[in-house]
Amino acid sequence: MSKTKLIVFIGTLIVVLVIASLFIPKETKPSPDTRIILEHTYKTYIAPGPGCFEGSNPTPTNYLQDSRLEEALRLNYKPHDSCTEEALESEKDSLLISLLKDIGVLKKKWDNW
Repeated sequence: MSKTKLIVFIGTLIVVLVIASLFIPKETKPSPDTRIILEHTYKTYIAPGPGCFEGSNPTPTNYLQDSRLEEALRLNYKPHDSCTEEALESEKDSLLISLLKDIGVLKKKWDNW
């Protein structure tokens, strides 16, 4: 196989793989470093995202700690309420978009917390 044919083959293969990755579904999950609030009294964690802390039920006590998701999971804490569960649900993306979010090229919904 000549060098030109090999280059064309490899280029075509790369284009096909990129196009295929747009149609393969993948879930983008929050990273272990995602910021959350630990509620030590109830042994739960609260998403600081859109309205979850202010509207949480039951109302959080004063025994709070700013932390990361990996710490909450290590402590076996549960989501404080349905708002936190929904805020931390995986995003449904294509393989390519999920990869770009995981390496930091695109933002995840949890990045602004």
